[in-house]
Amino acid sequence: MTQKTRTLRVAAMTAVVGLGLAACGGDIESAGGGGGDGGGEDCGQFDIAINPWVGYEASAHVVGYVAKSELGCNVEYKNLKEEVAWQGMGSDEVDVVIENWGHPDLKKKYIEEQKTAQEAGSTGNIGVIGWYVPPWMAEKYPDITEWENLNKYADQFKTSESGNQGQLLDGDPSFVTNDEALVKNLKLDYKVVYAGSEAALIQAFRQAEKNKEPLIGYFYDPQWFMSEVPLVKINLPPYEEGCDADPEKIACDYPEYDLDKIVATDFAESGSPAYDLVKAFEWTNEDQNVVASYIAQDKMDPEEAAEKWVKDNQDKVDAWLG
Repeated sequence: MTQKTRTLRVAAMTAVVGLGLAACGGDIESAGGGGGDGGGEDCGQFDIAINPWVGYEASAHVVGYVAKSELGCNVEYKNLKEEVAWQGMGSDEVDVVIENWGHPDLKKKYIEEQKTAQEAGSTGNIGVIGWYVPPWMAEKYPDITEWENLNKYADQFKTSESGNQGQLLDGDPSFVTNDEALVKNLKLDYKVVYAGSEAALIQAFRQAEKNKEPLIGYFYDPQWFMSEVPLVKINLPPYEEGCDADPEKIACDYPEYDLDKIVATDFAESGSPAYDLVKAFEWTNEDQNVVASYIAQDKMDPEEAAEKWVKDNQDKVDAWLG
């Protein structure tokens, strides 16, 4: 499919496919965009999904900024939950999911079976998911970091939402999580309660440390907030290959994720220079945390944050561009 044909098809399909995706749990929302100096003539349309955490947003806007400023792409960002973004790759609504956390189920469905998506290599980021407590709790109760001792402390974590059980605070319900199965299979006297978003989860941990309040919750790295409040990870039963094969029976820690990029098959075959950029894009957890901190902590516009990082790291950008 030529770039021109692809762009026309996007315009024709937008209304119908957008309604279909909305019915599946999320809307295709524009989050800004615009062409670079090239006016989009060389690259054409480049649609980047934005999943709801700031580290992803950092990666997406850095790639988008380079695509606009160096390749002349007409970049559009679309705020989507994870699976909805994968669905969009089958209809030319989404070109790339720039940071994927595992999802073997989605890879099977959209890459192996429907063949509407492809893997595009590692981002260079190593992802870690787990349960954490604020530093003051780990210091006061050193044995709380071993999962076998959690029931001893369950009463301290009771909230109005968890009732007679301890509260285990998760973030956005769409995030990768095994927590409900873990609580059940490890026979822990806890109830998973969802904060609703990454921002709410961060604020809860920030307040817990500031006010010396008990809190245990889901968290992850790369994540800029760890430099503000160095959360302490709970040691769950060690991950072993295959221990998470049955979602209902999971009783082990999360694996270490080599975060990767997923692209639409049509996009990969379009000849767009933006695809070459996505394939070449690779950076570190530290790189991502810098940009995420600009956005979340310094309240910079994501495009301004991306521009600042790009100008400070032109050698890395030049490597992506070959």
